[in-house]
Amino acid sequence: MINFNTVDKLKQTLDSFRPLPPEIVSNLHEDLVLRWTYNSNAIEGNTLTLKETKVVLEGITVGGKTMREHFEVINHREAIFFVEGLVKCHEPLTEWQIKSIYQLILKNIDDAHAGVYRKTNVIIAGADHVPPDALHVESEMQGFINWYKEKATSLHPVERAARVHADFVKIHPFTDGKGRTSRLLMNLELMKDGYPPVVLPVEKRLEYYEALDTAHTNDDYEPFLFLIAKVVEAGFGPYWQALGVNP
Repeated sequence: MINFNTVDKLKQTLDSFRPLPPEIVSNLHEDLVLRWTYNSNAIEGNTLTLKETKVVLEGITVGGKTMREHFEVINHREAIFFVEGLVKCHEPLTEWQIKSIYQLILKNIDDAHAGVYRKTNVIIAGADHVPPDALHVESEMQGFINWYKEKATSLHPVERAARVHADFVKIHPFTDGKGRTSRLLMNLELMKDGYPPVVLPVEKRLEYYEALDTAHTNDDYEPFLFLIAKVVEAGFGPYWQALGVNP
């Protein structure tokens, strides 16, 4: 089993500094939105660099890049803002929340499928796991929400966030954008419990995909939980830098 003592201690240290000065919160948030948007999109194949992503977030078009790539950046930022709003509501996860996040991800890209469960079967390239038949997506998602209501709340927040991510992806309920949506859902769960949102770096894409496939095909969540725990630990780094502390 994964030991969450390290992240618990890091969170206790961060809590001791709360509430943080507004200027630090603002600076951290701007940096987070940029890194989260860049890495999450890059994992899915978006070719905009970190600096180009920053330019797009500032409202400037980058030459030689597709409109889809621009919309992926703008949409992801809007989805982050939406998730932050959900955190303030202190509500349990619902299908409406999930569909709403997904709808924002596909806005102006594929409005016909935005917020709608897939109607066709899919194969994940390079993965051993085969997602459920399209006919079962609705019932699988209902089962996912029931699991969340009945069992997820008893898990450590980091494990709950990781399981929400992994189990959502296992169902593969949407035709496109499920990766970005799953990472937003993971951070929604972390933020509910006062943890900093995490950024899964694109450099860890292979390890990330392999850990997910292991969870889906062997029902072995250990590698994925370990990866997410490490990413959560790293998520505290910008706070220590901004606060000038060495926990």
